[in-house]
Amino acid sequence: QVQFVESGGGLVQPGGSLRLSCAASGGIFSIYSMGWYRQAPGKQRELVATITSGGNLNYADSVKGRFTISRDNAKNTVYLQMNSLKPEDTAVYYCNALGYLSGPWGQGTQVTVSS
Repeated sequence: QVQFVESGGGLVQPGGSLRLSCAASGGIFSIYSMGWYRQAPGKQRELVATITSGGNLNYADSVKGRFTISRDNAKNTVYLQMNSLKPEDTAVYYCNALGYLSGPWGQGTQVTVSS
């Protein structure tokens, strides 16, 4: 069964940057369309960025122009580069495969944007 481990979160000031990583194991990573999700306190989990197996990208309006998703199939890893961070980006960030290939949720990585 595929598993995902997220890392790279932390505390950053508004306007700062972070790069999140998500390492996959137990599956054929290269065929997965992958997504980064986030869940803020008291809110539902939301999808913020996706990348298909062919490299097509899509972003939620709230992060468009600030976040960039990418993948390295040789390392079974998907990344989320986050720039111009805002306090409203504070959340636990998760990755998962999309659709029927999705696996169990990992523990996520906490991102806190605060001065």
